[in-house]
Amino acid sequence: MAETKETAAKAPKAPKAGGGGKGGKDKGGAAFTTEAAPKSVDGIPRLKTYYEKVVRPNLSKQFGLTNPHQVPRIVKVVLNVGMGEGAKTPKLIETVADELAIIAGQKPVIRRAKKAIANFGLREGQPVGVSVTLRNARMYEFLDRFINVAVPRVRDFRGLPDKSFDGRGNYTMGIKEQMIFPEIDFDKVEKIHGMDITIVTTAGRDDLAMALLKEFGWPFRGGTPVQVAS
Repeated sequence: MAETKETAAKAPKAPKAGGGGKGGKDKGGAAFTTEAAPKSVDGIPRLKTYYEKVVRPNLSKQFGLTNPHQVPRIVKVVLNVGMGEGAKTPKLIETVADELAIIAGQKPVIRRAKKAIANFGLREGQPVGVSVTLRNARMYEFLDRFINVAVPRVRDFRGLPDKSFDGRGNYTMGIKEQMIFPEIDFDKVEKIHGMDITIVTTAGRDDLAMALLKEFGWPFRGGTPVQVAS
């Protein structure tokens, strides 16, 4: 009995839940912590640096812009997926939202019907689509991946349309499949769908906006895209 009591007294104490070190991490680094609000990127995106060093001076010289505030810039990029079947199959909307979150790196917003339409069997408040708005670092990272990785994967690609401007310097185009993005796993796709991509700029006119996108290497039809230096 004496040996048993002595052994029990020498037994090591069990570690507390959450780790023994500061911040819930042990010395061996086995604990894994996640940020509540993770950062989009570390550092400055290369496309933003390219804009400041190359695109701005080129546009100022090409259009004779003396005021630096006159040089156009991209304000935001909006990705929108319309899914009319989502009113009858809500699970499909959740799947599309998950795919768009993987592509954009940001949680999307589920869009709902603003009014009921009896001919379409649509009620007010039912989910009909998913959209996400990208700004700043996430916007530049998405454009970089879209121009240099996703677009070359388009089947029978012959360039992006050059007549999709709205007259105020904003550009909207559509893609037929989400499969062009390498982040999407083919085996997990339940339904192939397209999406609309809108690029909002401060250009105010179409020729200035087109020149801005060309400087970023946008592959318009009938032209050779500019190579963006890494």
